[in-house]
Formats: sequence, C-alpha cells, structure tokens
Amino acid sequence: MTSVPRIVVGVLAHNEERRIARCLASLPLGEPDIKVHVIVNGSRDATARIAAEVGAGRLTVHDWREGGKARSWNRFVLDTPGIEAEAFVFVDGDAEVLPGSVEALAAALAANPDANAAAGMPANGRKAQVYRAGLIAEHGLFGDLYALSGRFVARMRAQGVRLPEDLIGDDGLLCAMAKTDLADESQWRDARVVPCLGAQFLCEPTRFASPRSLRVQYRRMINYSVRHFQNRMISAIMRSTGPSGLPHAMREIYPQWLSRLAPRRDPKVWWFDRLGLARMRRAV
Repeated sequence: MTSVPRIVVGVLAHNEERRIARCLASLPLGEPDIKVHVIVNGSRDATARIAAEVGAGRLTVHDWREGGKARSWNRFVLDTPGIEAEAFVFVDGDAEVLPGSVEALAAALAANPDANAAAGMPANGRKAQVYRAGLIAEHGLFGDLYALSGRFVARMRAQGVRLPEDLIGDDGLLCAMAKTDLADESQWRDARVVPCLGAQFLCEPTRFASPRSLRVQYRRMINYSVRHFQNRMISAIMRSTGPSGLPHAMREIYPQWLSRLAPRRDPKVWWFDRLGLARMRRAV
C-alpha cells in the first residue's frame, strides 16, 4: 500500500521560462516525502521543457494547453487521480522560495489542527513589510506561497466545491473558504488561516526602466481591476449561500452585475477599471 506523501507542492506556471528554473531550484526536490508537480497552463514558451530539465526526474510536469490559473488549480487538485497529501503547498512559477519554507508551512498546519490554510510571507519588494503586517493582522493569503491542509482539500472534493474557472485571484477565494470552513460568512473565523513567519518568498520586482516589465505591470493592473469587481460578486455569494453558490465561471453572472459596476474614482486605478470592465463585457 502506497503511503500518502507528507507534502505535495504545486507550482503553477504560465509563460515562465525566464523564472521557472530559479523557482524550482529553490524547492526541496528529491525529498522522499515531498512530491513536486509543475502545472504548466496555456504556455507558449519553453516553461515545460525547462521544468523537466531542471527536475531531472525529481518532479512531475503537467503541460496543459488550456490557460487560466483557477481552471488549472481545479484540474490538478480536484480532478487528477492520485494527488494526495497531508499538506498541499502552492507556489507561483515566478517566485523563489526561501529555504525551509515548504516544511514550515506544513509544520504550521500540523501545529494548528483547526487551521485550513497557512500563509507564506513576501521577503522583498518596496512594500514587503506592509504586506507582511497585513497578512499577519488579517490572516490573509498571498498566491505566491501558501498551503492548504489535506483534510480541507478532501472536504472540497467531497462537497464538489470548485473555483470558478475564470476567477482571477485563487488566493482570495480560498482564504475566504478556509476561514468559513466551506460555509457562508456567518461561520468566518480568522484563526483558520495561520500566518507562517518561517515561510518566505522572493518575487521579481517591477523595473520601471524595463519596457518588458512595464508591459507586464500594465496587464497585471487590468487583472487587478477585474479581480476587484469579481471580489464584489464573490463576497455577495459568500455572505448568502457560501461556496455552494459559486458559478462554474464568473462570466456566467456578469450580466447580473455589469449594470451596477463602474470604475473607481481613484485616478491610479480608474483607467484600468475601465479596461477591466470592457474585458468583462466582451466575455459575456
């Protein structure tokens, strides 16, 4: 009988050929009780090939044509046979994980048996300290590095709870579902998400002198705006039915919401909100 690994690490990567080798080199590859999977979704570059070369048999690469982080998260965690663990650790393919972080997340969950999730901390960037303080105070999650308990994942599977396939920001919804224990917001408990100071990650900083970096940041800002509007919809669902009321895809409920949504007046986000709403209208 095959024993369940202590930790499964899922690395979600989309067109990350520049960063994926650094990401994987920062992970505990080859540890017998840690299984690493790279989920390459909708990539048009060499991410999958580089991951396989770096892994050299010490990890599993899933190369799926369909893009979308939430869709790929569902497919890996909920639909792929044999993916079992005491703790599931998730890493973005452009992040570097500091030594000991994967083990620290699993240990945090083991030490807090009522917790459903554990949060890693940013270790670089101009606002790293601000983000860290917010994650600790609010018991939040960053998508770059977090963990879910195996028990929580098993309950998601048993109840048929899935992320909407076009959701932007898996971390926000998973954090809410962890705090409510897959119920509505009346069951909210911050303590079900544990900040883990021993788990840290490095992300690639935005270089304003780099045209490529600026293009990436521009697209990211539009995604942030779509995420802002999606979060309003998600919050309404979580206040009423809880996860059982989530749609298969967020675009299915856009028609109920678009007439109520408008760009925020903040000049830093107004333009991106306009572009985000335009994208949402095209998706209907």
